[in-house]
Amino acid sequence: MLISEGDKRTFRIDGQLAVLFAAIAGALNAAGFQAAGFFSANMTGNASSFSDHMALGDWPLAGLFALFIATFILGAMVSGLLIQWGGARGSRAKYAYGIVLEGTVVLLLGGAHLLGVLHSYGLILGLSFAMGIQNAATTRISNARVRTTHVSGMATDIGLGLAGLLGGGTRDAEATARLKLYGGAMAAFIFGGILGVAAYLATGGLLFVGMGLVLLTVALMRAFH
Repeated sequence: MLISEGDKRTFRIDGQLAVLFAAIAGALNAAGFQAAGFFSANMTGNASSFSDHMALGDWPLAGLFALFIATFILGAMVSGLLIQWGGARGSRAKYAYGIVLEGTVVLLLGGAHLLGVLHSYGLILGLSFAMGIQNAATTRISNARVRTTHVSGMATDIGLGLAGLLGGGTRDAEATARLKLYGGAMAAFIFGGILGVAAYLATGGLLFVGMGLVLLTVALMRAFH
């Protein structure tokens, strides 16, 4: 899942990647909103909110949304640099480096949240950084077939998959596989969000600690065995 590249990647492998990481992203995004009132993975919404507050002259909130976007981009950049660094050294675990970093960040955020030493803005900034890392890693390893942190792309691909099925022809099998891939990812994101909110309401910051441990476990088991 975090090793296979190029022709070795199948819809089954990408499906596993999409469902797992979309569920994690959905949980973190929804729990972050429950905790702080902002989304960490929704850059479309954050960009629109930035534009809205800029137009209204609300500079502090506009600046906050700009920071959310910037930290997501920074996370994606760091993830890309880690992949390049691992690739230059011939490491088969190069895509897992970013997931290890993401898990560490989420784990630390959870600990700080439990101790009450983290401002709500800091939580969303940290989660935005983590979401940028994850989205870049899953995008690169799947050759852009999988993006796990936002639903707009998934919904678009579901529509394209339905068009492929309705259009018929020789690509029916691929269209069906794509539809299953993106339908599963979108369902996982939504279901992860439901569980994330429920778990946050029940355990508070332990939800982020748990998600961080899950990410670290997946990265270590899948890539460093």
